[in-house]
Amino acid sequence: VQLQASEGGLVQAGGSLRLSCATSGRTFSRYVTAWFRQAPGKEREFVAGISRGSWIMTRYGGAVKGRFTISRDNAKNTVDLQMNSLKPEDTAVYYCATASALDSLVNGLADYWGQGTQVTVSS
Repeated sequence: VQLQASEGGLVQAGGSLRLSCATSGRTFSRYVTAWFRQAPGKEREFVAGISRGSWIMTRYGGAVKGRFTISRDNAKNTVDLQMNSLKPEDTAVYYCATASALDSLVNGLADYWGQGTQVTVSS
């Protein structure tokens, strides 16, 4: 199983950025996927998660609710994170991860992790 996050980047405060997580080596639609982030000196934080199957459920961390949107494309085996109204405090290394249950991801428990990608928001 491999998770590949797209390249992050540098963006000004108030701007937008979209991350994509591509998965391979498994039946993508059977698993839930989430994005996490970790800023320097801080613990890893749940950002957003999305369920599997045709009935889509999403969960968001409090710090990003209303600004970030997670979505999935089962045909492409990708999960995207659209980040709008970015703030300097959104600066972190972002990771995508998968598990069999969304609640597991919300609690930081994942079966597989992708490599991190740096997102930097300048003020």
